[in-house]
Amino acid sequence: MNRQMQEVAVTPSPAAEEPAAAHYKEPDWFTRNVLNRLLSGLTRLGVSVMGSRVLEHRGRSTGKVFHTPVNLLTIDGTEYLVSPRGETQWVRNVRHAGGHLVLILGRRHRPYTATEVPVADSVPILRAYLRRWKFEVGMFFDGMSPDSTDEEWAAVAARHPAFVLS
Repeated sequence: MNRQMQEVAVTPSPAAEEPAAAHYKEPDWFTRNVLNRLLSGLTRLGVSVMGSRVLEHRGRSTGKVFHTPVNLLTIDGTEYLVSPRGETQWVRNVRHAGGHLVLILGRRHRPYTATEVPVADSVPILRAYLRRWKFEVGMFFDGMSPDSTDEEWAAVAARHPAFVLS
């Protein structure tokens, strides 16, 4: 019996086998139906709230065009998109489209190609993103702060896809 207990103890649970990339925090009703619509409306009118844009992306299976509010991060002239909620539909759609997307601000529709940043290189991007928008997205980073150590960031980096835009 003791041996069976040891075997059970070393058998990983299904949750432990899930890749970190499967991480996703779904928005609540208020965020989805009020905040996102408000931000999208302002951004479509040409009012960027701290770098907000509307991301236009095509659905993987339906081909339907979707519009999602995002925060455009610029570091030393390079533009990035980060998914603080994790493996969102927009992340999956952009990957499926070979990185092709459009960012909208007012009447300006700017096409981009997004290249996913390797997890090992994403820590400075995630740190800068959280530093800029902690009030808005801090709860999605599980207690991380911009001042967390590189080791702490490395432990959660795979949960938050980052893309460099060109």
